[in-house]
Amino acid sequence: MSGSLSITSATADSALLDLPWSLPLEEWPDSVIAALPKGISRHLVRFVHLSGYVIAIKETSEDLAKREYEMLRTLQRLDIPCVDPVAVITNRADAAGEPLSAVLVTRHLKFSLPYRALYSQTLRPDTATRLVDALAVLLVRLHIIGFFWGDVSLSNTLFRRDAGSFAAYLVDAETGKLYNGLSNGQRENDLEIARVNIAGELLDLAAGNRLDENLDPVEVSNGIVAAYRNLWKELTGAESFKASERWRITERVERLNQLGFDIEELAIKTDDTGTEVRIQPKVVDAGHHQRRLLRLTGLDAGENQARRLLNDLDSYAATFGNKEDDEEMVAHEWLASVFEPVVRAIPRELKGKLEPAEVFHQLLDHRWFLSQNAARDVPLAEAVTSYIDNVLRHRRDEATVIDPVTGAVTLPLPTVGQGPGNGSDDEVDWRTLV
Repeated sequence: MSGSLSITSATADSALLDLPWSLPLEEWPDSVIAALPKGISRHLVRFVHLSGYVIAIKETSEDLAKREYEMLRTLQRLDIPCVDPVAVITNRADAAGEPLSAVLVTRHLKFSLPYRALYSQTLRPDTATRLVDALAVLLVRLHIIGFFWGDVSLSNTLFRRDAGSFAAYLVDAETGKLYNGLSNGQRENDLEIARVNIAGELLDLAAGNRLDENLDPVEVSNGIVAAYRNLWKELTGAESFKASERWRITERVERLNQLGFDIEELAIKTDDTGTEVRIQPKVVDAGHHQRRLLRLTGLDAGENQARRLLNDLDSYAATFGNKEDDEEMVAHEWLASVFEPVVRAIPRELKGKLEPAEVFHQLLDHRWFLSQNAARDVPLAEAVTSYIDNVLRHRRDEATVIDPVTGAVTLPLPTVGQGPGNGSDDEVDWRTLV
């Protein structure tokens, strides 16, 4: 390894020095490589074991590596879902002293999957729509902060399960630029890039017989346009109503919160006669439920997961708490007496199946199914045992999906009925659970 090797990192891990940087990335030995599914990339990308976690290493030019590293750090500071930048490594050289490409090192997002690992004829047809919807939400969040992506695609995105839906995370920021704000033309350009790229990616899957025959790639790709515009209008559109209907201001705020967005500032104007009110969200930010859950419990979860856990927490508080009880105190009791016992009940060998918040969400659904089938309230302990034995054991690990690289993800075993999942607000009667 060249003595001039340069590592730029906010939190340097000394184990980085032990990796074979004097070899081209394609020649790295299997002993350090982690066989994880990955999307299509214009650059060589490989996953590598490092200090008990997995990193993604991308060979690129020095300028692009440094630029993308700084962009990812900026997006993180702005609370945008994206991969965690670890380091930029430059001045690489082989044993003969010949220069090698610089690399960008990012941390692999646990429990995330590229779209190619999620598409299969064994999955439900609506998976395509749900992934596109998740990507639309991510694109809206990026545009709100003034980020022009320039290469919107499923390949440049990772997806994590989020209470029956999917949450999208930006992976590749190489072409992105951050502005004070985006024009309609810039937003439409990003949207058209997304539509064309998604259609191409799905047509590629269809050519390999890896797409459900009932799915129309072009129709699905067009769906991101509709999903994006509906969400953008809800978040930024103006609304007028009579002055006597001021309750609609609160209704608008609550509707935005249900979509997972907060309102930092709301512009409210009345006409000259005072009979009509016009409101418009001026600046919106995402993560309302995530931040509340983190503040109350310290749990870091997806937005839909956070909404589901908070519904459960609120139901617990309504059943066991007093109006005078401090909200943080009740949340601590719920965490200690409900959530943590469920997590501890998961056998060690099954902990890599799903992240704890998703396990808890699925458990609530499973208990509802069991109760409907048995026509009685199923106790929590009974539901946990049934969920572990009949659902969780039959899932593939999503912390590290290893083989096959682009294989299908096993769905939960079907249970009776169709319950309140997918992030619904149905409450649970805790009197029979604890």
